[in-house]
Amino acid sequence: MGLLFDSFWRAVAYCLRPRVVALSFLPLLVMVALAWGLGYFYWDWALDRVRVLLESSELLETFWGWLQGVGAGGLKTVAAPLVVIFAVTPVIVVVSLLVVAIAMAPALAALVAERRFPALEKKRGGSLAASLVWSLGSTLLALVALVVSVPLWFVPPLILVLPPLIWGWLTYRVMAYDALAEHASKAERQEIFRRHRLWLLVIGVASGYLGAAPSIVWASGALFAAAFVILVPLAIWIYTLVFAFSSLWFSHYCLAALAQLRAGQTVQPPAALLVQPDIVLPADEPSRS
Repeated sequence: MGLLFDSFWRAVAYCLRPRVVALSFLPLLVMVALAWGLGYFYWDWALDRVRVLLESSELLETFWGWLQGVGAGGLKTVAAPLVVIFAVTPVIVVVSLLVVAIAMAPALAALVAERRFPALEKKRGGSLAASLVWSLGSTLLALVALVVSVPLWFVPPLILVLPPLIWGWLTYRVMAYDALAEHASKAERQEIFRRHRLWLLVIGVASGYLGAAPSIVWASGALFAAAFVILVPLAIWIYTLVFAFSSLWFSHYCLAALAQLRAGQTVQPPAALLVQPDIVLPADEPSRS
Protein backbone atom coordinates (compact mmCIF):
# COMPACT_ATOMS: atom_id res chain seq x y z
CA MET A 1 0.00 0.00 0.00
CA GLY A 2 2.84 2.38 0.84
CA LEU A 3 4.46 1.77 -2.52
CA LEU A 4 1.13 2.48 -4.24
CA PHE A 5 0.69 5.94 -2.70
CA ASP A 6 4.36 6.84 -2.93
CA SER A 7 4.42 6.10 -6.66
CA PHE A 8 1.13 8.02 -7.09
CA TRP A 9 2.43 11.29 -5.64
CA ARG A 10 5.70 10.96 -7.50
CA ALA A 11 3.76 10.51 -10.76
CA VAL A 12 1.71 13.64 -10.03
CA ALA A 13 4.88 15.65 -9.42
CA TYR A 14 6.53 14.35 -12.60
CA CYS A 15 3.49 15.37 -14.68
CA LEU A 16 4.37 19.00 -13.92
CA ARG A 17 7.83 18.70 -15.45
CA PRO A 18 8.24 20.63 -18.74
CA ARG A 19 9.76 17.55 -20.37
CA VAL A 20 6.62 15.48 -19.67
CA VAL A 21 4.29 18.26 -20.86
CA ALA A 22 6.31 18.60 -24.05
CA LEU A 23 6.21 14.84 -24.66
CA SER A 24 2.41 14.87 -24.31
CA PHE A 25 2.06 16.99 -27.45
CA LEU A 26 3.59 14.36 -29.76
CA PRO A 27 0.73 11.83 -29.36
CA LEU A 28 -1.68 14.77 -29.48
CA LEU A 29 -0.43 15.82 -32.91
CA VAL A 30 -0.60 12.24 -34.19
CA MET A 31 -4.11 11.66 -32.85
CA VAL A 32 -5.48 15.03 -34.01
CA ALA A 33 -4.16 14.41 -37.52
CA LEU A 34 -5.72 10.93 -37.51
CA ALA A 35 -9.04 12.13 -36.08
CA TRP A 36 -9.22 15.07 -38.49
CA GLY A 37 -8.52 12.84 -41.48
CA LEU A 38 -11.10 10.25 -40.50
CA GLY A 39 -13.64 12.97 -39.66
CA TYR A 40 -13.07 14.71 -42.98
CA PHE A 41 -13.68 11.57 -45.00
CA TYR A 42 -16.18 9.61 -42.85
CA TRP A 43 -18.08 12.05 -40.56
CA ASP A 44 -20.97 12.70 -42.97
CA TRP A 45 -21.09 9.05 -43.98
CA ALA A 46 -21.27 7.95 -40.32
CA LEU A 47 -24.03 10.48 -39.56
CA ASP A 48 -26.11 9.30 -42.51
CA ARG A 49 -25.76 5.66 -41.45
CA VAL A 50 -26.76 6.41 -37.87
CA ARG A 51 -29.74 8.52 -38.95
CA VAL A 52 -31.00 5.69 -41.15
CA LEU A 53 -30.72 3.26 -38.23
CA LEU A 54 -32.47 5.64 -35.84
CA GLU A 55 -35.33 6.38 -38.24
CA SER A 56 -35.90 2.72 -39.09
CA SER A 57 -36.69 1.76 -35.51
CA GLU A 58 -40.38 1.81 -34.58
CA LEU A 59 -39.53 1.99 -30.88
CA LEU A 60 -37.39 5.07 -31.43
CA GLU A 61 -40.10 6.66 -33.56
CA THR A 62 -42.42 6.38 -30.58
CA PHE A 63 -39.72 7.91 -28.40
CA TRP A 64 -39.19 10.82 -30.85
CA GLY A 65 -42.94 11.41 -30.87
CA TRP A 66 -42.98 11.55 -27.09
CA LEU A 67 -40.09 14.05 -27.09
CA GLN A 68 -41.95 16.16 -29.64
CA GLY A 69 -44.99 16.13 -27.38
CA VAL A 70 -43.04 17.40 -24.36
CA GLY A 71 -41.34 20.13 -26.38
CA ALA A 72 -37.94 18.44 -26.70
CA GLY A 73 -38.16 17.41 -30.32
CA GLY A 74 -34.95 19.26 -31.10
CA LEU A 75 -32.97 16.49 -29.41
CA LYS A 76 -33.59 14.29 -32.43
CA THR A 77 -31.33 16.49 -34.54
CA VAL A 78 -28.36 15.93 -32.24
CA ALA A 79 -29.01 12.24 -31.54
CA ALA A 80 -26.99 10.99 -34.51
CA PRO A 81 -23.89 13.13 -33.74
CA LEU A 82 -24.00 12.02 -30.11
CA VAL A 83 -24.24 8.35 -31.10
CA VAL A 84 -21.23 8.75 -33.40
CA ILE A 85 -19.29 10.54 -30.66
CA PHE A 86 -20.03 7.83 -28.10
CA ALA A 87 -19.15 5.15 -30.65
CA VAL A 88 -15.73 6.61 -31.52
CA THR A 89 -14.80 7.37 -27.90
CA PRO A 90 -13.57 3.80 -27.13
CA VAL A 91 -11.57 3.83 -30.37
CA ILE A 92 -9.93 7.14 -29.41
CA VAL A 93 -9.15 5.76 -25.96
CA VAL A 94 -7.54 2.58 -27.31
CA VAL A 95 -5.54 4.34 -30.03
CA SER A 96 -4.43 7.04 -27.58
CA LEU A 97 -3.23 4.35 -25.20
CA LEU A 98 -1.25 2.62 -27.96
CA VAL A 99 0.27 5.89 -29.21
CA VAL A 100 1.30 6.87 -25.69
CA ALA A 101 2.69 3.37 -25.07
CA ILE A 102 4.82 3.60 -28.21
CA ALA A 103 5.79 7.28 -28.20
CA MET A 104 5.87 8.25 -24.52
CA ALA A 105 6.08 5.25 -22.19
CA PRO A 106 9.73 4.32 -22.94
CA ALA A 107 10.83 7.95 -22.56
CA LEU A 108 8.91 8.36 -19.30
CA ALA A 109 10.26 5.11 -17.88
CA ALA A 110 13.77 6.22 -18.84
CA LEU A 111 13.16 9.55 -17.09
CA VAL A 112 12.09 7.84 -13.88
CA ALA A 113 15.01 5.41 -14.02
CA GLU A 114 17.48 8.20 -14.74
CA ARG A 115 16.40 10.34 -11.80
CA ARG A 116 15.47 7.71 -9.18
CA PHE A 117 17.28 4.50 -10.09
CA PRO A 118 20.49 5.41 -11.94
CA ALA A 119 22.29 2.33 -10.57
CA LEU A 120 19.56 -0.13 -11.58
CA GLU A 121 21.01 -2.67 -13.98
CA LYS A 122 19.39 -2.93 -17.40
CA LYS A 123 18.66 -6.55 -18.22
CA ARG A 124 16.48 -5.72 -21.26
CA GLY A 125 13.90 -8.46 -20.87
CA GLY A 126 11.64 -6.83 -23.47
CA SER A 127 12.03 -5.38 -26.95
CA LEU A 128 10.10 -2.99 -29.17
CA ALA A 129 8.75 -5.85 -31.27
CA ALA A 130 7.71 -7.81 -28.18
CA SER A 131 6.09 -4.67 -26.73
CA LEU A 132 4.06 -4.16 -29.91
CA VAL A 133 2.90 -7.78 -29.94
CA TRP A 134 2.06 -7.63 -26.24
CA SER A 135 0.16 -4.33 -26.61
CA LEU A 136 -1.77 -5.40 -29.71
CA GLY A 137 -2.67 -8.77 -28.19
CA SER A 138 -3.86 -7.15 -24.96
CA THR A 139 -5.83 -4.55 -26.93
CA LEU A 140 -7.55 -7.25 -28.97
CA LEU A 141 -8.56 -9.09 -25.81
CA ALA A 142 -9.86 -5.86 -24.26
CA LEU A 143 -11.92 -5.03 -27.36
CA VAL A 144 -13.43 -8.52 -27.36
CA ALA A 145 -14.29 -8.11 -23.67
CA LEU A 146 -15.89 -4.74 -24.40
CA VAL A 147 -18.04 -6.11 -27.21
CA VAL A 148 -19.12 -9.14 -25.19
CA SER A 149 -19.96 -6.99 -22.15
CA VAL A 150 -22.06 -4.38 -24.02
CA PRO A 151 -25.43 -6.01 -23.11
CA LEU A 152 -24.46 -5.78 -19.44
CA TRP A 153 -23.94 -2.02 -19.72
CA PHE A 154 -27.72 -1.57 -19.65
CA VAL A 155 -27.72 -2.81 -16.04
CA PRO A 156 -27.21 0.54 -14.22
CA PRO A 157 -24.47 -0.44 -11.75
CA LEU A 158 -22.43 -2.44 -14.25
CA ILE A 159 -21.87 0.37 -16.73
CA LEU A 160 -19.92 2.15 -14.00
CA VAL A 161 -17.81 -0.93 -13.30
CA LEU A 162 -17.21 -2.99 -16.44
CA PRO A 163 -15.70 -0.43 -18.89
CA PRO A 164 -13.23 1.04 -16.33
CA LEU A 165 -12.30 -2.48 -15.25
CA ILE A 166 -11.56 -3.51 -18.84
CA TRP A 167 -9.66 -0.28 -19.53
CA GLY A 168 -7.79 -0.78 -16.26
CA TRP A 169 -6.77 -4.30 -17.19
CA LEU A 170 -5.58 -3.10 -20.60
CA THR A 171 -3.68 -0.16 -19.10
CA TYR A 172 -2.04 -2.42 -16.53
CA ARG A 173 -0.94 -4.91 -19.17
CA VAL A 174 0.49 -2.32 -21.55
CA MET A 175 2.01 0.18 -19.13
CA ALA A 176 3.53 -2.31 -16.69
CA TYR A 177 5.24 -4.19 -19.51
CA ASP A 178 6.74 -1.00 -20.97
CA ALA A 179 7.86 0.18 -17.52
CA LEU A 180 9.89 -3.01 -17.00
CA ALA A 181 10.98 -3.77 -20.57
CA GLU A 182 14.35 -2.03 -20.33
CA HIS A 183 15.48 -2.92 -16.82
CA ALA A 184 13.88 -6.23 -15.84
CA SER A 185 14.59 -9.67 -17.18
CA LYS A 186 11.68 -11.80 -18.32
CA ALA A 187 11.78 -13.82 -15.09
CA GLU A 188 11.84 -10.64 -12.97
CA ARG A 189 8.93 -9.15 -14.90
CA GLN A 190 6.86 -12.29 -14.40
CA GLU A 191 7.69 -12.34 -10.70
CA ILE A 192 6.66 -8.69 -10.25
CA PHE A 193 3.42 -9.34 -12.13
CA ARG A 194 2.76 -12.29 -9.83
CA ARG A 195 3.52 -10.44 -6.58
CA HIS A 196 1.95 -7.08 -7.43
CA ARG A 197 -0.87 -8.07 -9.80
CA LEU A 198 -3.61 -6.69 -7.53
CA TRP A 199 -2.00 -3.29 -7.00
CA LEU A 200 -1.06 -2.98 -10.66
CA LEU A 201 -4.70 -3.66 -11.54
CA VAL A 202 -5.76 -1.01 -9.00
CA ILE A 203 -3.51 1.52 -10.74
CA GLY A 204 -4.95 0.50 -14.10
CA VAL A 205 -8.58 0.77 -12.93
CA ALA A 206 -7.92 4.17 -11.32
CA SER A 207 -6.41 5.29 -14.62
CA GLY A 208 -9.48 3.90 -16.39
CA TYR A 209 -11.79 6.06 -14.29
CA LEU A 210 -9.59 9.10 -14.91
CA GLY A 211 -9.76 8.34 -18.63
CA ALA A 212 -13.54 8.58 -18.49
CA ALA A 213 -13.34 12.34 -17.81
CA PRO A 214 -13.55 13.45 -21.48
CA SER A 215 -16.56 11.18 -22.03
CA ILE A 216 -18.35 12.80 -19.10
CA VAL A 217 -17.65 16.23 -20.62
CA TRP A 218 -19.05 15.15 -23.99
CA ALA A 219 -22.15 13.62 -22.42
CA SER A 220 -22.92 16.69 -20.30
CA GLY A 221 -25.02 18.30 -23.00
CA ALA A 222 -26.08 18.16 -26.61
CA LEU A 223 -24.34 21.50 -27.17
CA PHE A 224 -21.00 19.70 -27.37
CA ALA A 225 -22.07 17.77 -30.46
CA ALA A 226 -21.86 20.97 -32.52
CA ALA A 227 -18.39 21.68 -31.08
CA PHE A 228 -17.08 18.15 -31.66
CA VAL A 229 -14.27 19.33 -33.94
CA ILE A 230 -13.07 21.72 -31.25
CA LEU A 231 -13.45 19.24 -28.42
CA VAL A 232 -11.60 16.40 -30.14
CA PRO A 233 -8.10 17.92 -29.62
CA LEU A 234 -8.92 18.85 -26.02
CA ALA A 235 -10.31 15.40 -25.27
CA ILE A 236 -7.34 13.66 -26.91
CA TRP A 237 -4.91 15.80 -24.93
CA ILE A 238 -6.75 14.89 -21.71
CA TYR A 239 -6.49 11.23 -22.67
CA THR A 240 -2.80 11.73 -23.43
CA LEU A 241 -2.14 13.37 -20.07
CA VAL A 242 -4.09 10.67 -18.24
CA PHE A 243 -2.13 7.92 -19.93
CA ALA A 244 1.14 9.83 -19.42
CA PHE A 245 0.29 10.03 -15.71
CA SER A 246 -0.54 6.31 -15.77
CA SER A 247 2.77 5.54 -17.43
CA LEU A 248 4.64 7.54 -14.77
CA TRP A 249 2.65 5.84 -12.01
CA PHE A 250 3.46 2.39 -13.38
CA SER A 251 7.11 3.35 -13.95
CA HIS A 252 7.59 4.55 -10.38
CA TYR A 253 5.78 1.54 -8.95
CA CYS A 254 7.36 -1.13 -11.15
CA LEU A 255 10.94 0.14 -10.97
CA ALA A 256 10.67 0.51 -7.20
CA ALA A 257 9.27 -3.03 -6.99
CA LEU A 258 12.13 -4.24 -9.19
CA ALA A 259 14.69 -2.54 -6.94
CA GLN A 260 13.08 -4.16 -3.88
CA LEU A 261 13.02 -7.54 -5.61
CA ARG A 262 16.72 -7.40 -6.37
CA ALA A 263 17.59 -6.08 -2.91
CA GLY A 264 15.68 -8.94 -1.31
CA GLN A 265 17.29 -11.66 -3.32
CA THR A 266 19.62 -13.73 -1.21
CA VAL A 267 23.11 -14.13 -2.48
CA GLN A 268 23.94 -17.76 -2.85
CA PRO A 269 27.07 -18.76 -0.91
CA PRO A 270 29.92 -19.94 -3.05
CA ALA A 271 30.06 -23.63 -3.60
CA ALA A 272 32.16 -25.46 -1.05
CA LEU A 273 35.62 -26.26 -2.22
CA LEU A 274 36.01 -29.89 -3.00
CA VAL A 275 38.86 -31.34 -0.95
CA GLN A 276 40.67 -33.88 -2.93
CA PRO A 277 41.98 -36.84 -0.96
CA ASP A 278 45.70 -37.12 -0.59
CA ILE A 279 47.21 -38.99 -3.43
CA VAL A 280 49.51 -41.69 -2.21
CA LEU A 281 52.36 -41.99 -4.54
CA PRO A 282 53.77 -45.47 -5.02
CA ALA A 283 56.97 -46.14 -3.12
CA ASP A 284 60.10 -45.80 -5.07
CA GLU A 285 61.27 -49.08 -6.36
CA PRO A 286 64.58 -50.18 -4.94
CA SER A 287 67.38 -49.24 -7.13
CA ARG A 288 69.00 -51.97 -9.01
CA SER A 289 72.64 -52.39 -8.74
